[in-house]
Amino acid sequence: MAQPLESEKPKARTVKRPRPYWVEPLVTMVILGAWILYSLWEVLFHNTGTYHNYVSPYFSPQVGNWFGWHVLDALYVAWVPFLFRFSCYYYRKEYYRGFFWDPPACYAVDAPRPRYSGETKWPLAINNLHRYFWYLALIVLIFLWKDAIQAFWFGKAGFEVRVGNLLMLVNAVLLTAYTFSCHAFRHMVGGRKDCFSCQDGKPSTSYKLWHKVSEWNVFHGTWAWASLFSVWATDLYIRLLIMHVIHDVRLF
Repeated sequence: MAQPLESEKPKARTVKRPRPYWVEPLVTMVILGAWILYSLWEVLFHNTGTYHNYVSPYFSPQVGNWFGWHVLDALYVAWVPFLFRFSCYYYRKEYYRGFFWDPPACYAVDAPRPRYSGETKWPLAINNLHRYFWYLALIVLIFLWKDAIQAFWFGKAGFEVRVGNLLMLVNAVLLTAYTFSCHAFRHMVGGRKDCFSCQDGKPSTSYKLWHKVSEWNVFHGTWAWASLFSVWATDLYIRLLIMHVIHDVRLF
């Protein structure tokens, strides 16, 4: 009897061992914890986030300049993106697992609680206001785009491209992707409807927009982390310029 060729022999399957369930919560706790500590340091210990025509995302819009308030300016606006981000559906999953260990992974892993009250009680009940925080975050996003565009103009020197204004532009783009891939925006454009095809049996405009936002929503977690790092990188760069630790690099 002829022996099977080597290429015809069934290959042994390599089974990957699953990653321990606690790895993701631990990484989340470290990254978010470091970002929160940095944000508190920036907001509570600095009165300005402006370097020439650069404005830190923590200090935009500059409400203090409008009303003559110049004590801890970032406190006037930083709470808006903070509440929007930490009431986000994606981040809720991440910090519930990372900081509260509730649940630490899927529900097959026991959570250390006698009973579950969810977001029906304070302080987690504030997360139900997420869609309203979205409206406020949109206003802040408009100012961030204004700051990013103005950052390319340097008075008599005219239009210049530097590392600082490129960071501000990238930050505005990533925050836009994060904001408009949000579940709250998805609900606003069509998720609140009970029927999409009630008009002559054809998909409505709201359905088409809802479907498009749903495609963006698949990458919402990616935009969430990318924008988190871009906010930090942009602010840190501007802070180091203010402290004269580094010099802004002109590209052309």
